[in-house]
Amino acid sequence: MVESGTAPLRADGTRYDIVCIGNAIIDVIAPVESTFLAAESMVAGSMTLVDRERAHALHDLVQTEQETGGGSAANTAVITAIMGAPTAYLGKVADDAAGRKYAEDLRACGIHFPSTPLAPEVANGATTARCIVLVTPDGQRTMNTYLGACTSFGPQDVLEGVVSDARVTYLEGYLFDPPHAQEAFRRAASVAHAAGRQVALSLSDPFCVGRHRAAFRDLVAGHVDLLFANEQEICALYETDDFDMAAQAAAAETACAVLTRSERGSVIIRGGVRTEVAAVPTQVVDTTGAGDAYAAGFLAGWTAGLDMAECGHLGSVAASEVISHFGARPIADLSGHIAR
Repeated sequence: MVESGTAPLRADGTRYDIVCIGNAIIDVIAPVESTFLAAESMVAGSMTLVDRERAHALHDLVQTEQETGGGSAANTAVITAIMGAPTAYLGKVADDAAGRKYAEDLRACGIHFPSTPLAPEVANGATTARCIVLVTPDGQRTMNTYLGACTSFGPQDVLEGVVSDARVTYLEGYLFDPPHAQEAFRRAASVAHAAGRQVALSLSDPFCVGRHRAAFRDLVAGHVDLLFANEQEICALYETDDFDMAAQAAAAETACAVLTRSERGSVIIRGGVRTEVAAVPTQVVDTTGAGDAYAAGFLAGWTAGLDMAECGHLGSVAASEVISHFGARPIADLSGHIAR
C-alpha cells in the first residue's frame, strides 16, 4: 500500500494509477430479514435515494453490523490501494465530524484525498452522506442513500492536476444523479483525455441507468474507454433482455466493455476479442461492494499491464473475497497478487 499524499512523478508523467470520483458516503451495513424489506416497501437489490430524516429513521430501526467510510468508488479506491496501485479519490463530504472521519479513513488506507469539504455556511443543512445497506440472508443488499453533501459535487471539484496525473479516471455511476455531477463527469473525461489518459465508468445500478439512460449513452459513446457494468445494468442501458446483444452494443461504443454476471463470472470485450473469466467460488454472505471490488482488481491489473484474462481473474479474486463477509472492504490480504 502506498503512503497517502501526493505521489512522486513517474517516467510516464503520472503520479497515480487510478483516481476514483464518486459519492463520499458513510456505509451503515445491517442484516435484515426479507420481511423487513416488504414491510418497508423496498425492492430487494435496489438503491433508493432518501432524505436525511428517512436515513436516520432507518438507521434507528436496524441493528448495525458495520459502519465505515464508503461509497462505490471509494470502495474501489481502497482495494486498488491495497493491491499496490497508487490511488487518489475525489468526493464531497461536509465539514462535520463524519466528514473528517471519512477523510482520515481514506488517507489511512494510503489514498490521496485532496477534496475540499463543503463549508457550513453553504451547506444549507446538508451533512456527510450515509447509505443504509440492508443485507438479507441470501447475501443480497438493498440500499437507502442520503446523498447530503455529495449533491454539491460539480465541475469545480474536478481537480485538474489530480486527474491529469492519473493513468485512469474511474467514474461512479451513482454520482450521476445531480446535474452538476454530470457536468463534472464530462469535465473529468475532457481533462483526462487531454492529458492522454483513460476514462472508466461504472454504471453502478440499473435504476440509476433508467433515470439517466440518454445521458449515460452519450457519456459512454463519447467519453468512456472502459465500461464496467453487471448484466442487469448493461441490459438496462441498451433496453434489452438479451445480454449478448447488450454486450455487443457496449463493445461497439467503448474500447473495452467489462461485464460481470455474478456466479457466471465475467465477460470482457476489447478490440472485438471476447474473454470469458470464471468466478472464484466462495460462500456468499454479503454482496455489498462486489462490483466495486471486481473493478478494483481489474483496474489494478490493467494499470500493471496484465492481459484481459489476468485482469478479469484479479477482479474475480477481489469480488469473491469481499462477498464472503459483511462489508465492502477485504479482510484477507490482497496485496500480493500483482508484482509492481
